[in-house]
Amino acid sequence: MIDQLLQELGGTAEPYLVGFGGMIGASLRHVVSTWVEHEEFPLGTLTVNVLGSFLLGLLTFAGVTNSTMLLFGVGLCGSFTTFSSFSVDTVQLWEAGDQFLATGYALVNFLGAVAAIGVAWLLVTGLGVLL
Repeated sequence: MIDQLLQELGGTAEPYLVGFGGMIGASLRHVVSTWVEHEEFPLGTLTVNVLGSFLLGLLTFAGVTNSTMLLFGVGLCGSFTTFSSFSVDTVQLWEAGDQFLATGYALVNFLGAVAAIGVAWLLVTGLGVLL
C-alpha cells in the first residue's frame, strides 16, 4: 500500500515517510522515557535503545519493503532511539563519580541492543515470522 502510494507520487513521498515516522518515534521516545525514567539511572534512554534495536531488527530480518523501512526503520526507530542521550548519560554518571555505574550502563546499552536484535532475528528466522 505504501509502495503503491510512492509509485503514484513518483517517489517524492520518501522524505515524508521518514518525517512522519520520525514524528511518531520522537513522541514515543518522550512518552516511554518519561514513563520509565529513574532518578539515579537513565533507564528511559536504555529502554528506548533496546526496544528500538529490537524493532529495527524485526524490520531488517523480516525483509520489509523499502517504504516500510523508511517509515518505521529510518523514521520511527531513528528518532525513537538515541545515541546522543546515551553518550551524555554515560559521561554524566562518570563525572558524578560513579565510574562503575557508567561503565555498566554503557555495557548494558550495548549488550541489550545486540541481544534485542538477536531475539528479533530468532523470531523472524526461527519461527518463520513475516511482517
